[in-house]
Amino acid sequence: QVRLVESGGGLVQPGGSLTLSCVASGRTFGSNPMAWFRQAPEKEREFVAAMRWKDLETFYADSVKGRFTISRDNDENAVSLQMNNLIPEDTAVYYCAASRGVSVSTVSLKYNYWGQGIQVTVSS
Repeated sequence: QVRLVESGGGLVQPGGSLTLSCVASGRTFGSNPMAWFRQAPEKEREFVAAMRWKDLETFYADSVKGRFTISRDNDENAVSLQMNNLIPEDTAVYYCAASRGVSVSTVSLKYNYWGQGIQVTVSS
């Protein structure tokens, strides 16, 4: 059974930083894309960042470009999201996702496995 488990969320002041981690178990995502999505209250789930492990190509939503960095740890079968210069609009539940395919997508339906989600709150 494939499981994705997120950690590292919490409350942070505007301008602060957080690092989210996602550890996968049950299969190895050696050449498959992994991604982060988020969902704010009363809003649809939206793409945040993705990485294709085969060549390390990364993709970001315009709203987080330059502030967030996605990275992987192959040894741990994990992916992280470093979030800097956080703003209140970043407040959401963040989800880790993984695909059985090989193409990176910004569409949530293209991802087959999901974590349970972790809350990130940016507030003073």
